[in-house]
Amino acid sequence: MVVRNSVYRLLICVASLISIFGAMAVAQDPTKTEPTHYKLAFENEYVQVVNVHYGPHEKSGLHAHPGGVVVVLTAGHLQFTDENGKTHEVFAKPGEARWFPPFKHKVENLGETSYSAVYIGIKNKKLNSEAALTGGEFEMDEQTKKLVAEALLAAMK
Repeated sequence: MVVRNSVYRLLICVASLISIFGAMAVAQDPTKTEPTHYKLAFENEYVQVVNVHYGPHEKSGLHAHPGGVVVVLTAGHLQFTDENGKTHEVFAKPGEARWFPPFKHKVENLGETSYSAVYIGIKNKKLNSEAALTGGEFEMDEQTKKLVAEALLAAMK
């Protein structure tokens, strides 16, 4: 009987830990923790497409993104602070596309104007890990930038 009670206690502890860590993982999803700035546009088993919008001088709390591509819709002057407190200032240009490996950060719009972008996150963990190894920034040619910007703006209407 003592062994059985010990096993039940252990199972309850494990279940509690799984619940806590699961809640923590979900809590960092920007569409859940920062719904003012991040709105789900589309999702399937492969990708999560999120509309990003920060008004002038708005800030976010710490949140996580899977690896993916951000496509900038409007110019922005942003400051990113990672989970270790390291800051990185960015001047984003419309039509610019950047790859990011999985990351956690806070965002602050340092500009006097609103900033908008679309983040396309890879949901498949294996693909996400493989893509992180070959990551880096890439530039689109002017024609591609124009086509992507037009498509994304049309999708937001």
